[in-house]
Amino acid sequence: MPKEANKKQDSKKQNKDKKQFGKDFKAELKRVIWPTPKQLFNNTVAVITVVLITAAIVFVLDFAFESLNTYGVDRLKEMVENQNSVSTNTTAENEVEGNTTVDGNSTDESANTTEETNVTDENNVSEEDSNSVE
Repeated sequence: MPKEANKKQDSKKQNKDKKQFGKDFKAELKRVIWPTPKQLFNNTVAVITVVLITAAIVFVLDFAFESLNTYGVDRLKEMVENQNSVSTNTTAENEVEGNTTVDGNSTDESANTTEETNVTDENNVSEEDSNSVE
């Protein structure tokens, strides 16, 4: 039986709390100072004005940064990419040619390779000429 008594007391307490909440709510609404229609209009105009000014500022900043990006940053990127591609091409050409720098002295391995190729070609031509004569 004690459990049933506790349940009844809890439900009565909840109903009392709900009624009390409703009464407190009504009492608070009576204490609220409601704005007059003129104050409401003035406050509404002030809020809309601030929102429009903020929107205009954001629009101008967005346009300015987009223009800066288009005309400034993108061109800088192109210049850097072009400079990198030129230096990459120069490095690649040096590697193909065999130019290396050791202790500040430039050596040209391609010249040595070219001379060896020419000597070999001359030998081959000489052998072919001698074979065709026979």
